[in-house]
Amino acid sequence: MVQILLIGIVAGAAAALLFASFISGSAFALVLVSITPLPILIAAMGWSYVAGLVAAIVAAAGLAVSLSSVLFMAFLVSVGLPACWLGYLALLARPAPQRDDVEWYPVGRLVVWAALIATTVVTISLLNIGFDAETIRAGFERVFEQFLRIQSGTPADAPLQLPTTTDPKRLIRLLAIVFPPLAAVLATISNLVNLWLAARIVKVSGRLKRPWPDLAAIAFPPLVPAALALAIAGSFLPGLIGIVAGVLAATLLTAYAILGFAVLHKITSGISGRGLVLAGAYATVGLLGWPVLVMMLLGLADTVIDLRGRVAARRSPPSPHT
Repeated sequence: MVQILLIGIVAGAAAALLFASFISGSAFALVLVSITPLPILIAAMGWSYVAGLVAAIVAAAGLAVSLSSVLFMAFLVSVGLPACWLGYLALLARPAPQRDDVEWYPVGRLVVWAALIATTVVTISLLNIGFDAETIRAGFERVFEQFLRIQSGTPADAPLQLPTTTDPKRLIRLLAIVFPPLAAVLATISNLVNLWLAARIVKVSGRLKRPWPDLAAIAFPPLVPAALALAIAGSFLPGLIGIVAGVLAATLLTAYAILGFAVLHKITSGISGRGLVLAGAYATVGLLGWPVLVMMLLGLADTVIDLRGRVAARRSPPSPHT
């Protein structure tokens, strides 16, 4: 127990330092802030969820004492507790039916949880701004206008002028609309990247209890497609409900993009030039962005028509006649 507490304290201190790096204002600080959950996940997956919980509380308390008391609850809700929960779920296991083995928590469900956590965190942040769509968007518009004025050097009492557009107000309105779902997408990706990195680090250290899963075989629970359909339909509704539904739709579509990459890994297994195909897919999405829509469609298609199963069936040798 003493070791768990010490690990939690050290991990919490590391997480607090990573998060506090934002005060430097440098671009590299954004990278450090994005991996803030990593020490907490390592503690939770390498030792126990208790170590992760201690790390989350220590980090939140350190930030509250050194920077602002407001950060205690903000850090716990947005970073600490989500990391603990993902680390806890990753190590869940139950006896496998009709087998002398254990069944680990499915990776597909972890991906869905990462999306739901991102949706929850962004929704809470929106509610801190206001309880109606106009108040929320007006708040974002003020923030973006101030940011653009600082970047362009425009005084507060002068009309905002930007070299990239003749209608700055329209740009600001657009940014205010797209920011909540975009923030949720980035939060989902951050959750998954940190979870993967933590699992890799813990595996290298020899402390990962579960075997490394076949990531190309991940699958989502049956209710996820229905939840995505409802979220997309709800995003057309007015008011706060429409904003939250749009955030949920964005995170679930991100999850399906992850599933699309898993499908691509599976269906290209064993073919020549597989490495080039996968590298090209990752590079294209990373550089251009919009090809991620293809990966989303690939994930959705696999859900509907079982692409991986069809490809595997075609590659399987025919059963011998008896």
